Amino acid sequence: MRYVAAAAALSAAPAYAEEAPAHNWTGVYIGANIGGGWASNGVRYAPNDPQASNLFFSGGKPPPASFDLSGVLGGVQLGYNHQLGRAWLIGLEADFDGSGVSGSGSTSGVFAPYYTAPFNAPVQQRIDWFGTVRARLGFLPTSNLLAYGTAGFAYGRVGQSGSWDTNTPFSFGGGAYTVNCAGATPSCFAGSSSSVATGWTAGGGLEYAFLQNWRLRAEYLHVSLAGGSATEVVRADTFGALPSSFNAAFGRVSLNTARIGLSYQFR
Repeated sequence: MRYVAAAAALSAAPAYAEEAPAHNWTGVYIGANIGGGWASNGVRYAPNDPQASNLFFSGGKPPPASFDLSGVLGGVQLGYNHQLGRAWLIGLEADFDGSGVSGSGSTSGVFAPYYTAPFNAPVQQRIDWFGTVRARLGFLPTSNLLAYGTAGFAYGRVGQSGSWDTNTPFSFGGGAYTVNCAGATPSCFAGSSSSVATGWTAGGGLEYAFLQNWRLRAEYLHVSLAGGSATEVVRADTFGALPSSFNAAFGRVSLNTARIGLSYQFR
């Protein structure tokens, strides 16, 4: 009888050892993240007055420019998860990141037809910060591993600037507007702007639960924000007339981000 009882206890031991406590994902969490971002964008120009359109062939439109952006970003996240049974999870998350993502480019050509003067037109764009508010839907292949998709609202501060530089002084006027590139060197036209843009975001990631309350994640987000514009105005004295200007319209910001993060879940 003693041998039968011992054998029964040994056979039951492995089954007992396999019953490790499952992680419970339901609750509020807070954490921090760090990563990088990259994007491509472009700018197109349009004259704001007849004198500006007289500077160029091809209908008075300066050539467009394209450029890349990249940089480091990091911030915080706050959210809530609700686990549905063993395998599914829904949640809501908000995050806010400071950003060093920026980029620059340029185009060049010749002012014409009235004056033949070479120019270079540099542009810059930066993303100062951004935030998102997103829904999350997750699947749990194991009790401590979460694969999720996420989408929602995005916003961020985007700044842009540009100029038209030439080392050949010239000026012409007539009418209400004047172009004067004689009194400002090297920038004949210059302008900048900054505003809070809105848009959408979508992405996904993996999250791993370890210890009792800690979660480690790797995440990709695509953040799409509305494009901005800057008015580049003649910088020199226009002798009583209105300064000529261009509008530099930047394309929609399509920012890709890859981040790692650490969160603490409250119970």
